[in-house]
Formats: sequence, structure tokens, C-alpha cells
Amino acid sequence: MKTRIHGAAPLLALATCLVAAPAHAEDADATIIVTAPTATDAAEARAAQTPGGTDIVSYEDYADKSVVSLRDTLAFSPGVYLQPRYGQEVRISIRGSGLSRGFHMRGLTLLQDGVPINLADDNGDFQELEPIFFDHLEVYRGANALRFGSGTLGGAINGVTPTGRTARGLYMRADVGSFDSIRGLVSAGVASERVDAWGAVSADTTDGDRDHAKRRSLRFQGNVGLKLSDVVSTRFYASVNNINQQLPGALTRAEALTAPRKANAGAIAGDQGRDIDSLRLQNRTTFDWGALTLDVGGFINAKSLHHPIFQLIDQKSVDIGSFFRADYAGGPVEVTFGGEIRRGSTDARQFVNKDGRRGALTFDADQKAQTATLYGEVRVRPVDALTLIGGGVYADGWRQRHVNFSATPATDGRIDFGAFSPKIGVLFEPAADIQFFANYSRSAEFPGFGEVFQTIGTPPTSTVVSDVRPQRAWTAEIGTRGKLGFASWDLALYRSTLKGELLQFTTNSNIPAATFNADRTLHRGFEAGLDLAPTGWLRLRQVYTYSDFRFRGDAEFGDNRLPVVPKHAYRAELRIGSDALHIAPNLEWVPDGPFADYRNHVRTPGYALIGVTGGATIAKGIDAFVDVRNITGKKAIGDISAVIDARVNNSATPPVNPAIYYPVERRAVSAGIRARF
Repeated sequence: MKTRIHGAAPLLALATCLVAAPAHAEDADATIIVTAPTATDAAEARAAQTPGGTDIVSYEDYADKSVVSLRDTLAFSPGVYLQPRYGQEVRISIRGSGLSRGFHMRGLTLLQDGVPINLADDNGDFQELEPIFFDHLEVYRGANALRFGSGTLGGAINGVTPTGRTARGLYMRADVGSFDSIRGLVSAGVASERVDAWGAVSADTTDGDRDHAKRRSLRFQGNVGLKLSDVVSTRFYASVNNINQQLPGALTRAEALTAPRKANAGAIAGDQGRDIDSLRLQNRTTFDWGALTLDVGGFINAKSLHHPIFQLIDQKSVDIGSFFRADYAGGPVEVTFGGEIRRGSTDARQFVNKDGRRGALTFDADQKAQTATLYGEVRVRPVDALTLIGGGVYADGWRQRHVNFSATPATDGRIDFGAFSPKIGVLFEPAADIQFFANYSRSAEFPGFGEVFQTIGTPPTSTVVSDVRPQRAWTAEIGTRGKLGFASWDLALYRSTLKGELLQFTTNSNIPAATFNADRTLHRGFEAGLDLAPTGWLRLRQVYTYSDFRFRGDAEFGDNRLPVVPKHAYRAELRIGSDALHIAPNLEWVPDGPFADYRNHVRTPGYALIGVTGGATIAKGIDAFVDVRNITGKKAIGDISAVIDARVNNSATPPVNPAIYYPVERRAVSAGIRARF
């Protein structure tokens, strides 16, 4: 009975939309979490000053989606490659960042309200970045993320929560859908002349679109702002997360293409999961003297991780940090100067996995890491239409481990890194709302604990890989963005030459560890976004990404293409109607899938996914919405945990059939109500 109710609810909501909407067609505005676009407008103004690829994604852009992960919010952000793995775990890559990671994330800086949620070793998770709360998201691709102190290849994504001034009143959202999914959000904002406050609670439960993929979560986000004087204001933030996620694991190629619902047998046997409890507190204090502003603040993140996989990983971590940022704007010269330091300690233990519970202790270590950055940028406008930009970021850090106990050989170790990454750029505005830009920059990524400490040698010993070094790249980028008539665009062409990209290799006398620095690799591509809105009731959104990532004369792989990211990826959405009543069919098309292995023996098939969203105003301040995904039930492969050789070899002992594939989302229907009081 319960499943029938969930299945019928979306159809009922859509019918309600169609019947009730016409009565409110004249004066309807979208009912969303934000009531004032102040923060989004300011973010768009900042992004327009950047001589490179940027994008601001407002809540309204994804309000009709069943918001589960960053894939739902950033699907139409140019240059951002996203593929689901399970639940809120996604593959996210910008310009080929983090290709070697078949789990979690590397090569991007994820932030919330301007403060990194990455751990101190610069690796990160997605689950604590909950997009249903956000006012908007800021995407700065590659070295364009210098304003966040990021020096990574991929850049930075910053999720910004509302305040009492931008989201006043009581807001509620609830949706139900396939796989017994139920999700709810309640938020409230208040403001006076000197004080404002905003808070929100969300909860969701789902069985997932695969076996052994249940998720339960309860979250809180809130902030309080105080205007202490005409010059000084401060804001305190709090975030609490309780997330319990079963893991379905990866499948073989045949399983992913024929039986995508099933879970990996090992994932079921070990009751694999990823459960997180976290608390995050931060403060930002602003001094505004007109031409000069100064932000200072600090943060603390405490996290507990229960993660049964091949063993049961039990980690308790605390990260603390502080930051400052000064901005000066006087006439034709603008200057930014800032810095940040993060230091983290982790009590890292591993146990035998006994059906998802602790068995015997196998490993116990104290892990510590620090990453610090100092960055600056000068923008000079010699004439009104031209801005010249120069800047750079210096980063240093270290990773350290002390082993308290290990059932197998393991050693202590420490490694230190440091790098300076300069950037120059030019921004030309020949007319209002039209820009051309170019930049040349360097990036440097430090290895995290997963790359620094690996099991190597004979006998196998978990130890520091002393020869591992930062991944460095020089990137040239040109592009344009703007609006003309009913068209708006964002186009960027880039070419990155990398030294030391962290990838997978066969170990030998020159390659001491399975994940190690490549010699030379090349990443080049084209990122395009094109919106056409010829009338107020018709809008076509499109994004296209061309990606050509490859080795350059590698001793093992020659000039092979790098796996994971396809050469071509296209998304489109046609929105017909107004906020009072609209429908938006959408398409995701990958003509040819990427390679699954570094030897380029196996390529996944291409696919096309068709979906539709819709929404309507059913009463003043109350909207209904529906989200239908993968209408045709297409079976395809979305993401890959790349390996050296992905060929099936049934004659080997034992037979080889790599379980490295994650299927695309199955057909799903959800619908809900948004209301503001």
C-alpha cells in the first residue's frame, strides 16, 4: 500500500498543477527558499569581474528537481562533469580533476559560505554539502577560484546559505517519490535593523534505486547576523548532519547494463555503508570602510565516520582553521589579499568487518595534516572597457602519521609540500553585457593521505610514499560570456599541460606505488553554455563539454586517453510556460562512453536519458512540482572506478571480471509542494 501511495502521489501532484494553475497565471512568482535575490545578484557581479570560467547557480534554477545531490543543482553549469554513484555520492570533475579517485573527491575545493568543507589534507566528501538549503552556488573553474585561495586543477564550488534578510518568513517543502522516498524541509528567517537569523531542518529517507542503497538523514543549518556598528558586522554559522547511507558497490559491465538494480555481492555480505555525524561552527566578521573591506573568521569541523567496506573504517576527526580577506576598490585599481590555514587531526582505526560491525582491531593511527594558503590579486582598469589582472597563491602543507598499532607491517611518516601558482589575465567588455577574457595560470595540488600513505614493497608495508609530489599544471584559457537579445552564453576553451598528475600505474622500479605521479599529461577542452529565451514563456538551456585528456609519451601508456570522462557530453532543457504553469523536458546525451581503463582496451557505451520536470502555482505562496527521470528506463553506465586493464578474462585463475561500473539512475518519479507563509 505504501509503495502505491508513493507511486500515485507524483501523478496526483501533476494533475493538481494542471487544474489549479490557470487561476493564478497572471500574478504568480516561483515559491522558493529565497525571498530576496540580494546575495545571488552580488555573486553574479563578482563572477563578472573574473577573466575566466565562472557560473552562479540560483535556487530557482533547480527548484523543480528532487534535490538529492550536487548533480541535481549543477547539471547545467558549463564544464562541470557529474555522474551519480549512489545516493548523494557523485563523481564530480572539472577539467579532468580527480580522475584517479573512484570514491569521494579530489582536485576540487568545496566550500560552504566561503569556508572549505574539505579536510585539512584537501580531500573531501559531498554528503555534508546539502544543496536543498542553498541560496545559490558559485562555481569557479580552474585557477579562476583564486578568490577562494584554491590552487587546484578543478577550481572551487561554494554553496551559500540564506540569511534572515534574504529568506524571511516560514518556508516548507515536501516531496515523495519512487523507491519509497520521502523528503522534507522547514526553514524560517527573521530580521530587524541590527539582527537577523535563519535556520532550517531537513530530513529524508529512501530505499534507493539499487539494492542495499537505503539512506536516512537529518540535518540542520542556521546562521545569526549582528550589525555591531556602521562599520562592523558579524555572522555565526552552525551545521549539524546525521547521515546513514548503505553502499550498493560497483558492478561488472554486464551487470550494470542488464541488472542495474542489484548490489555488489561483497557490499551486501559486509553490510557496507557510510555513516556520518558532523558538527560545523564558523564565524565571519566584516569591517566595511567603504573602499576597503576586511573579512576575518574561524571555523571548527568535528566529524565521526563509521564506514564498513573491505574493513570497517572508524574515524573521528577535528579540523580547525582561520582566514582573512581584504578587498580594496579605489578608482581604476582593485586589490584582493587573503589567507587561510587549516589543521586537522584524525583518530583513524580499522577493524575486521563482521557484517557491518566491528571485529578485531587491525590498525590504529593518529593522522595530522595542515594546509595553508596566502593569495593576492590586483585588477587594473586602464580604460573603462579593459581590465588587466595579475595575482597568485602560495600554498604549503604537510601530512603526518603515527602508527599506534597495526596487524600488518606499517610505519610512521611525514611529508611536506609547498608551491606558488601565479596567474595573469585580461577582461575586455566592448559593450554592456558582453565580455571576452583570457588567462594563463599555474595550479598545484598536494596529495592527500590516500596518496601519501600506501601499501608498497616486499613484504607489503603501509608506509609514506616519499617520492610522491604535488600535481602541477599550466593552463591557458580564452572565452566569452554575455547576453544579446534573447541569447546568453558562456564559452571557454582551455589547455592544461600537467606534470605529476596523480593516476594509477603498474608498480615497478620507477613507480613505487599504485597511485603515483605521471610524467606528462594533457587536458584540453571546450566548455559551453547557451540559453535561448525568445519569449517570456519559452527558454532553452544547453550545456556542452568537450574533453580531451591523455598521456603524453608515457612509458607504460604512451599517448593513451585518460579514462572516466567522455569526450562529448550534452544536456538540454526546454522550459515551456511561466511560473504559474510550466513543463520542462530535458535530455542528457553522451554519444560515446569513456574508457574504463588506462590501457584503452574497454570503452563504455554511449547513452541518452530523457526526463521532464514541471511546476505550477496552486494557491498564493504554494507551488507544486514534479520530476520524472530516465523516462525510457535506459540501462547504461554512468561512472567508472578506472583500472589499469578492464578486460574480462575468464581463463585466468581466478577469472577476471572487474566490478568497476556504476549504472545511471533508474526510472524515477517524484513530486512535491513548496509553500511560504
